[in-house]
Amino acid sequence: MPARRSRLLLILLLAALVAAFFVLDLQRLLTLAELKARQQAFAAYYLDHRALTITCYFLLYVTVTALSLPGATVMTLAGGALLGFWPALVTVSFASTLGATLAMLVSRFLLRDWVQGKFGDKLKAVNDGIAREGAFYLFTLRLVPVFPFFVINLLMGLTPMRISAFSWVSQVGMLPATAVYVNAGTQLGQVENAAGILSPGLLLSFALLGIFPLAVRKAMQLVRARRQPEKSRES
Repeated sequence: MPARRSRLLLILLLAALVAAFFVLDLQRLLTLAELKARQQAFAAYYLDHRALTITCYFLLYVTVTALSLPGATVMTLAGGALLGFWPALVTVSFASTLGATLAMLVSRFLLRDWVQGKFGDKLKAVNDGIAREGAFYLFTLRLVPVFPFFVINLLMGLTPMRISAFSWVSQVGMLPATAVYVNAGTQLGQVENAAGILSPGLLLSFALLGIFPLAVRKAMQLVRARRQPEKSRES
């Protein structure tokens, strides 16, 4: 009974946090328009309080991803614009991995029945993929997300995959896309007027955002094609 009560209390706490996010209209703060409007103020604060800014950004990113709230993509772009490429890349990489792992644990230990009912039709494909390819399947999903980021976290919580494997595979798999989005954020942060939208750097960043998933999808198809003969020889 105590364990069940603790689980219920934690579920209520998580529900309250998610409700507060929407009731207080906090999603309005996680938009590109809001970012651009406050960019100078954020940049000035960052210059004077680098460690504190990165820490607060890290914790906010973890919270957003752990609670499966909307805004992670904008936060990644914001990180590139406000922190610079390398600080943002390192911070987002670890924050997104920690947030994804926490969301996976929430799914595994608290929301199993809800996720099963909500995404049960997708779960069979995920389980089949893991049984067939193991951690490589998660790696593929991270590189070429067939399902949204938060859905992958929730679904993986219902699989037998080890937490440590989920964490490191997610971090490695998400890193290339994170770098692309952070780079796009650095370019967006330099746009001062409409003419800046046509800058070569920003156009290249937008091109990478469009080309990257297609290139990775093709690469993974080639990897799978090479893996099949190896598995056939082993069997």
